[in-house]
Amino acid sequence: MKKFFFVSLLIPTLFSCSVNQHTLQKKYADLLTEESAKSHLTILASKEFAGRGTGQEGGKKTVEYIAKVFQELGLKPAVNGSYYQPVNLVKSSYVVEQFNLNNQTLVNAKDFYVTGSNAFRNFNASEIVFVGYGINTPSYSDYAGQNLAGKVVLVINEGEPMDASGNSLITGTSTLSDWSTSRSKRLQEVMKQNPALILSANSQAAEMIKRFGSRMTSGSYRLKSSDKETTNNSTAAPVVNITEATANQILAANNTSISKFKQTVSSTKKPNSSVLKASLNASMGSKKENLFDPNVLGVIEGTDLKDEVLIISGHYDHDGVLPDGTFFPGADDNGSGTVGVMEVAKAFAAAKKAGRGPRRTILFMAFAAEEKGLLGSDFYSQNPVFPLANTVACLNMDMIGRIDNKHLEGNHNYIHAIGSEMLSSELKAINEKANQDFTQMELDYMYDDPKDPMRIYYRSDQYNLAKHNIPVIFYFSGLHPDYHTPNDTVDKINFPMMAKREKLVFHTAWEIANRDKKLVVDKTPPPASGR
Repeated sequence: MKKFFFVSLLIPTLFSCSVNQHTLQKKYADLLTEESAKSHLTILASKEFAGRGTGQEGGKKTVEYIAKVFQELGLKPAVNGSYYQPVNLVKSSYVVEQFNLNNQTLVNAKDFYVTGSNAFRNFNASEIVFVGYGINTPSYSDYAGQNLAGKVVLVINEGEPMDASGNSLITGTSTLSDWSTSRSKRLQEVMKQNPALILSANSQAAEMIKRFGSRMTSGSYRLKSSDKETTNNSTAAPVVNITEATANQILAANNTSISKFKQTVSSTKKPNSSVLKASLNASMGSKKENLFDPNVLGVIEGTDLKDEVLIISGHYDHDGVLPDGTFFPGADDNGSGTVGVMEVAKAFAAAKKAGRGPRRTILFMAFAAEEKGLLGSDFYSQNPVFPLANTVACLNMDMIGRIDNKHLEGNHNYIHAIGSEMLSSELKAINEKANQDFTQMELDYMYDDPKDPMRIYYRSDQYNLAKHNIPVIFYFSGLHPDYHTPNDTVDKINFPMMAKREKLVFHTAWEIANRDKKLVVDKTPPPASGR
């Protein structure tokens, strides 16, 4: 009877503690409001912040804004007294300063686009060698009698010669040869002849330029491997992809066109290469630029378990402004996740100030250059400020502000919680319990399917922590028609859902940061092949 009496007294006490914890968490979670989220996001997605582009002025303003918010909240700088961890980047761009064809000025990404990595140089020619389809076989060769070394070469980079019956002159049947099925094959053949420059004409060039435009001039980015790395420019000829209309302007010098050329070859069953009188003057080549866009890090130090670290993250960069002036606000991608990091930081900072700080240290991190290949998180994983062995989890927010195509006509009260059980048998349960107790959303796990064709789990920053066996959740509201377009604007954000999603991250983080034992890592993740 005494034992029963003791337990009966204890149960109300435990229930009271549970209620108090619930009330306490909700008190701080309620600081995450629609109004606050909208205030931050309206600024970050404004023209003043210019799409938060890597290496651009808008990116610089963004990191200053985030650091200021962290400072005002009382978060400690994490990197030797600074909120910034510079990420050593190299930007490689193909720059076309001049391209003049037959006294007509053409513009890269408007009239043509270039692929190449040659050193910057001048190209001057008074004639262009036209090699038709650029095919070279024992029975049919567009190169017979032509010397291409050091010349400007025009090639039709698609199709192959056909006779009047629709049979290939290469295979002798209606089945096309690998000269048609492999577009790179004929370019490789032209390269063997050591030309100075290749003009590659195909019917898809105009559509490519229309669809991607200035994006094709934005360059590529990578992490810098060392301060002593050398520039390895290619000696291969650059390939200038031109439209059929531009090719026909060149061919007009011989009173022909692509269609007339094809008809001639079809009727004669012979190659019809020629030398065209044409002027070409160009100055172009590959240039490299060192960039140091930083990750932004702010810390709330833990108490008795402060050596263990929870990361709450989101990338701040987006597509910025293109050379033609196109502006990408990136309100959802990833202005929403960036705001989420700052808002969750606000709630934990308020708890810390009131003497309710987390037991484990929480690192709030806004990653750089995610859009360029997850480079900011990759850099952090190689140069961690806190030991990765002591990092217990990463909760990453990337696009948490919209309703995706899947849920548009159905339930809007949802979030994709990606990767929660990839490495830990406990993390998914913690997230589900937090959702059950506080936010009551549909937790969509569709992207956890190993056969997911989009490979979403591998496409945001948390993956660079998961590679080091750190349990992660990627919070994601899903894809929508405005993804990576100038139409990803603040007016389309669902702020009630955005705030609710932030609260789920907060409640999940609260449990992870305050539980007695760190999360177990007891699962083997799926292979990353196909990323």
